Amino acid sequence: MAGTLRYTSGSIRLPWFISKLSCSYQGYKPRHIKYRRWFIAASDVSVSKVPDFAFAFDIDGVLIRSSKPLPRATKALKYLQVHRIPFILLTNGGGKHESERVSELSERLKIPLDPGLFIQSHTPFAELVHGNETQQALKDKCILVSGGDGDKCRRVAEKYGFANVITPADIINAYPTIWPFSQHFASYYASFARPLPKALYDPEHPDLPNSLKIDAVFIFHDPRDWALDTQLILDLLLSHRGYLGTHSSLNNDPTLPNRGYQQDRQPPLYFSNPDLLWAAAYHLPRLGQGGFREAFEGVWRAITGGEEKGISLQKRMCGKPYEITFAFAEKKLESHRPHIIGPTATTQKLKRVYMIGADNPESDIRGANQYASPQGSEWQSVLVRSGVYSGGEPIWKPTACVEDVWDAVQWGLKSSGWRPPES
Repeated sequence: MAGTLRYTSGSIRLPWFISKLSCSYQGYKPRHIKYRRWFIAASDVSVSKVPDFAFAFDIDGVLIRSSKPLPRATKALKYLQVHRIPFILLTNGGGKHESERVSELSERLKIPLDPGLFIQSHTPFAELVHGNETQQALKDKCILVSGGDGDKCRRVAEKYGFANVITPADIINAYPTIWPFSQHFASYYASFARPLPKALYDPEHPDLPNSLKIDAVFIFHDPRDWALDTQLILDLLLSHRGYLGTHSSLNNDPTLPNRGYQQDRQPPLYFSNPDLLWAAAYHLPRLGQGGFREAFEGVWRAITGGEEKGISLQKRMCGKPYEITFAFAEKKLESHRPHIIGPTATTQKLKRVYMIGADNPESDIRGANQYASPQGSEWQSVLVRSGVYSGGEPIWKPTACVEDVWDAVQWGLKSSGWRPPES
């Protein structure tokens, strides 16, 4: 259960970001007394007009840059909170639990934020604990989690509710010969590896029912050891029903779809972030999780024959610009609107969402432009110049292009018929 915040507020009704914070932000405690004063001041604001719009903000280049807050970011978010205009934070970042990321961002921006409205690239994976229309429940199944520092992503998955999570470190620590070229990482892996729940399949002593079976593979964040993770994921996709150490007899069968590859109940493969490049501390862009995916697809193509033989890598993608992430974000907005606006939220449906992006038009702008809402809401894209983008014609043309996030909020308010605040 989440920690509970207790305030002595007299007859003043606490605003949404306290009431929601208490049930969705595990163990969070405001670190600055001025947060409390600002909450109470905000609680006196009433909403005379129900907003039929909302905002979605990327973080890097929109709210912060190199871990430092951009000049008018806090002002923009405070305005929306005070006037109870819904917004979410939508990033392709990850590797930490949402509560941890929100705590860091709240500290930098000096403003309380609700983790329930913070969506990272891997946040939609949490829905798969109990399953959905395309994936059986994975709560008690064994899943392999790749990426991130140490076993941070394992711990994130466990906080989501996955009960049986293993990492590549667990496997190579127990079976060092499974990939002989990572021995220089042995002490690193041993520092966080856990015992495997079952032994790997051994053809010399076959006992399939009591062998380790992986039911899903998740790339939560950028893998640190591409070679090891590539080998293990490849082994699983070529295996019989996800039993590591086996090889499916259906592989390369020309009578089957995909020539038999991934037709033997192998574990589904989930990627969380398609970004090929990202802006790091180095002066040139660095390869991201999208780089690992491209490399893995190259290996898959070389092993199976690829498209020339009619074989594809069957995978499931999350993160911007994919529809699954925008649909997840919209569902979050819809479910939180009554908590933010109040009971009157039901009198006005959500008609428009403004997606504010900066560093990667390929994900933010493209995603908003292409998303077809099943709820009928319209997503409009706004590109700000406070990030990597500085001018010229972007590949994906935004609905509007403005200087920074405060200008983006003003533009959205005006477009929705609200009087924008003075600058």
